[in-house]
Amino acid sequence: MTTTETLTVREMGLRARRAARVLRSLPTAHKVAALHAASRELQAREAEILEANARDVAAAQAAGLPEHMVARLRLDAASLAAIARDVEAVAALADPVGETTPDEVRPNGLRVSRRRVPLGVLGVIYESRPNVTVDVAALALMSGNAVILRGGRETVGSNAALEEAIRAGLASEGIPAEAVQVIRDPARERMLDLLRLDDLVDAIIPRGGAGLHRYCVENATVPVIVGGIGVVHIYLDESFTRDPADVERAARLIHNAKVQKPSACNALDTLLVHGGALPALPAIARDLIAAGVTLRADPPALAALHAAGLEAEPAQDSDYGTEFLALTASIRTVSGLDEALDFIAAHGNHTDVILTRDPAQAERFVGDVDSAAVMVNASPRFNDGGQLGLGAEVAISTQKLHARGPMGLRELTTTKWVVVGEGQVRA
Repeated sequence: MTTTETLTVREMGLRARRAARVLRSLPTAHKVAALHAASRELQAREAEILEANARDVAAAQAAGLPEHMVARLRLDAASLAAIARDVEAVAALADPVGETTPDEVRPNGLRVSRRRVPLGVLGVIYESRPNVTVDVAALALMSGNAVILRGGRETVGSNAALEEAIRAGLASEGIPAEAVQVIRDPARERMLDLLRLDDLVDAIIPRGGAGLHRYCVENATVPVIVGGIGVVHIYLDESFTRDPADVERAARLIHNAKVQKPSACNALDTLLVHGGALPALPAIARDLIAAGVTLRADPPALAALHAAGLEAEPAQDSDYGTEFLALTASIRTVSGLDEALDFIAAHGNHTDVILTRDPAQAERFVGDVDSAAVMVNASPRFNDGGQLGLGAEVAISTQKLHARGPMGLRELTTTKWVVVGEGQVRA
């Protein structure tokens, strides 16, 4: 089995393209067997993977990487076992490749259908989390795609060890190891090489902050699927605050949306509060503040909080439309649904939630908000491939082409037309 360590990015692309031709027509059972083999290799190589990860963690700490990023980088026996189980979970998903629509017989006798096929070769660029290396490799394989992975410089050793385990699993089942390749050179020039490999790579999927996405869009000649960035709103309607039990539900939901994982792209950024719901705001904000959340509120919301003896800061214009990715949230008072919809139209596109007991308001919100996910009376943290039944995700796309929302197996495929005739010619 060859190593990717000394290959140029172009050489990796050529090998990935050859591997993609093999993967395109692999039977589901063969892909499933390879994923099971990869899972076994990950477990069998626990010591060397954790040793490589320990070196990465030590180097990251020595370089002064923030602790929350070090935490995302760190692996242990339990997390590695969970990663291996995730591979097994992908193997249990339904394979979308080969799905075919029923034949449509045209007036001239041609039988026309569409068949679902892999995209081909994916380039995935991401930061910090070594579990992404395995998650993406598993999803790519199950959907029949080859993948070239470029993680952050802080994960080079971990990703190399994970790559070797996955490739060993593939090779043991007779699948080209080049189906999964990791760029080990952390230089930005190698990322640029991947972004411009448009004759060999079919799609770039970045996972990271806004700066990474912007860099990819501005420098790529390969199509880029942008996702994982955007502002998350919750609109609290007055109707959801008339019953004390609903106020308690709102407090619990909003706490979950902000506190459970504040660094996630589907965590709450801005709470929009109907003016008539302001009396309930202190009951909702109390647990947020206790959890360490800094609230930045407009004058009406600030007055309601201060009157209840709660700490909050005056909001600046820049606090609206900001993806905080931290224990910070902005609050904006609105006169009703119309103003909330206008505000979200100006600032949103990721995940937006309405808390309401008015079915007409809920339906209008769902119809009018143009975001990757729209939710009624549920936490935005559910905008996740695993939570929405996809099993896993490569990213959450916030654009409209070619996929939108969590990207699972189906979103890593496209379709081709199949036309069968009996010698027909076009008049």
